[in-house]
Amino acid sequence: MFSIIQAAGWPIWPLILCSIVALALVIERFSSLRTVRVVPQRLLDEVISVTSKSLPAPEVVNKLSANSVLGSVLASGLRAVIADPRITEDGLRIAFETAGRAAVHRLERYLNTLGTIASAAPLLGLFGTVVGMIEIFGSQAPATTAGVGGNPEQLAHGISIALYNTAFGLVVAIPSLMFYRYFRGRVDEYTIDLEQASERIMPHLLRFTSRQS
Repeated sequence: MFSIIQAAGWPIWPLILCSIVALALVIERFSSLRTVRVVPQRLLDEVISVTSKSLPAPEVVNKLSANSVLGSVLASGLRAVIADPRITEDGLRIAFETAGRAAVHRLERYLNTLGTIASAAPLLGLFGTVVGMIEIFGSQAPATTAGVGGNPEQLAHGISIALYNTAFGLVVAIPSLMFYRYFRGRVDEYTIDLEQASERIMPHLLRFTSRQS
């Protein structure tokens, strides 16, 4: 591996840095976008069951908020009703929408960086190719016109720089783009789940406001 890095020359180092960052982001997103940390399957039913007769205590709401992304959205609705027992449906919907936008922003964390790496890696590989071409042209003796002669070691080094950087740029870009699209799809699915959960619990919470109106 070290010999390949040596053959690829100094333009390979930005690509290596991009590959390290991309790998770290992919691992982090896989951990953060697990279903159990975003939309636990039975959480909504449990919240509806617990609040079937009365609203929970603030400590319970805080615990729910720390449970998952869905828990934070549901907790925002509970806090809105607790803070204002006469809240209207529009006011409650605004509370859910505000919490939902913040939740989606959390889910999209680092995705723009991963997409940028996917777009920049081929360009960095192309930059390495240009550097390699400069090395190739520089290896030719001034008197030669047929592209032969000159410094064969410099010629070989220039070819190595051009080919290795092009290949490594694609190796970094293709998986980064695939994971970016995959995580983007997961976020879209979770966004729909959060919206449906908010719509489902909203009539349940409005029952408490109507009792105290």
